[in-house]
Amino acid sequence: MRIGFVGAGNMAGAIITGVVEGGLVAAGEIGAHDPDARKVKELAERAGIVALAGNEEVVATSDTVVLAVKPQYVPGVLEQIGGLIVAKRPLVVSIAAGLTLKHLDGWLGPNVPVVRVMPNINAMVGQSMSAVTGNAVATDSQIDSVLRLFGGIGRAIRLEERLFPAFGAVAGASPAWVFLFVDALARGGLAAGMTKQEAREAAVQAVLGSAALLQQTGEHPWQLIDKVSSPGGTTVAGMNALEDRGFSAAVVAAVAASVRRDGELGVSR
Repeated sequence: MRIGFVGAGNMAGAIITGVVEGGLVAAGEIGAHDPDARKVKELAERAGIVALAGNEEVVATSDTVVLAVKPQYVPGVLEQIGGLIVAKRPLVVSIAAGLTLKHLDGWLGPNVPVVRVMPNINAMVGQSMSAVTGNAVATDSQIDSVLRLFGGIGRAIRLEERLFPAFGAVAGASPAWVFLFVDALARGGLAAGMTKQEAREAAVQAVLGSAALLQQTGEHPWQLIDKVSSPGGTTVAGMNALEDRGFSAAVVAAVAASVRRDGELGVSR
């Protein structure tokens, strides 16, 4: 499989690093082009991939073309190379937020296999949560190949496109909310006498370990909450303070607000 990237930014770099280090695709089978020649040069030197001279060369040398540019640039890119894509019919993978399969089919026509992927910022450390869906022309085999690729930078699931706004809230926007929670947790520790470094390190590791425990045990969150909580203890006191201030309701409302805003914009943010 030869994969070409249109764009060599942070997300492209994260994907390339993950698939190469995971042994999914050899570095020599991956090429990329970006208007910023410095980005491509640095990525090629770091990951061992091939720096390509233009987007036309990306299409000409690739079985799979990954659109890894910002959404506002996709129409211009497809105006430039859309004809080449239609003629060659490689698998097109788009990670452009908010651009639906309908948008992409409108630019490329009904005969090009297109897979849309929604990764999240945690791809930068190989811990992304990605949703994958394909158009009517994309085969199960092609979608499975994309699932494997994005499994190289974390976890990937196949999801109906109508659920992408919800996924965008639960997995895409939520890292920002987790960062906010970690900051608040650390500020609480600071107020109680810890240093900034001590409080931040403790908060980050607590969140990281808690997520790992949930993932590895497969237990329901409330089962683990019960294991941490002792009657009349410190954990229960803190839980009560959170719920008195609407913690759970606020998180549910945040998801709903994100989904609602996605519908208003017509583009995931």
